[in-house]
Amino acid sequence: MRTPFGQFADICRMIKIEHSIFALPYAWAGAFLAARGLPPLRSLIFLTIGMVAARSFSMAFNRLVDLPFDRDNPRTSDRPLVTGAISKAQTWAFCGVMALIFILACACLNSLCLWLAVPALLFAAAYSLLKRVTALCHFWLGATLGLAPLAGWISVNPAGMDLSPVLLFLAVTFWVGAFDIYYAFQDLDFDLAFDLRSVPSVYGPDTSLALAAFSHVMTAIFLLLTGLAAGLSWPWYVICLGIAALLLLEHRLMRPQDLRHVNTAFFTLNGIISPVVLAGVILGIYL
Repeated sequence: MRTPFGQFADICRMIKIEHSIFALPYAWAGAFLAARGLPPLRSLIFLTIGMVAARSFSMAFNRLVDLPFDRDNPRTSDRPLVTGAISKAQTWAFCGVMALIFILACACLNSLCLWLAVPALLFAAAYSLLKRVTALCHFWLGATLGLAPLAGWISVNPAGMDLSPVLLFLAVTFWVGAFDIYYAFQDLDFDLAFDLRSVPSVYGPDTSLALAAFSHVMTAIFLLLTGLAAGLSWPWYVICLGIAALLLLEHRLMRPQDLRHVNTAFFTLNGIISPVVLAGVILGIYL
């Protein structure tokens, strides 16, 4: 299907629409925590629209900023913006439309969401530039996705916030930071050649694995604390134990010298964790 921004399939490839599964369940989890049950349908609808728009804006902006590197990186040479399937002008227009949709969705939620809309977009866009200057870029990306439960909470209850979505923010930040370090192993040689500051290129494979393992431990701890702060019941803790087992499996699969399992570690296992966290919150509230 043709759109003003290029073929719809190319747009989905550009923004990796399938990766929406990483952040959206956490936004819904924040909304359920704020409502202590099913949030208002209006909040869920505009929260979902806003999350999809913000993520689409961020990914498209990242593709624009990284275009000079993507052209030289064999792993990214078939991306739609590199091949010309989507033009730079179309991508800039897409970014503008997604930013506008995000702001309008925030306006439909409440005034606090509207006030925070532009700072949130700027925070998300900053990630695309950080790899040039600091290896902390992985955790900035984590914090960007970590905003999801905070956004979910304020979409339902802008008047006040308890500790549970903040702890979930920290859990998501460390979780994403770890798997983004794993993902960066694919570009280790390229990052070294082009002086890009990923954790693997700055600190080497062994230290990177140790940092990722530490981040996974922190993820498990903050998930446990989230349940305690929110007063969730026993299903949450059973699910936390299962997530800890998945994170351990993910760590054991990752070997810098053998990247055959990187997609399993990066997408398959992590794609399970997000909806499982949402299910844990819902079950922990109702049971």
